[in-house]
Amino acid sequence: MKKVLLALVFLAQAATLSIAKESAEETKQDVARHRAMAAAHEAAAKCRESGKGEDVCNKELQAACKGLAIGKFCGMKHEH
Repeated sequence: MKKVLLALVFLAQAATLSIAKESAEETKQDVARHRAMAAAHEAAAKCRESGKGEDVCNKELQAACKGLAIGKFCGMKHEH
């Protein structure tokens, strides 16, 4: 009985460590996506500052954010 209990405890600890490790990797990926979106938005702001039109800058933003965020405005849309 003690061996079975010890084995169950060991398996539970191994599963917990495995989940924590995956979660840390997912967090790293999430942070990287957020940084990439932030860089794309910074580039869009610089595009607008340079005098380019909103349509041109939005197309550049869409291209930079393809596969990163939901929606055609890279996860953000605000009023214009």
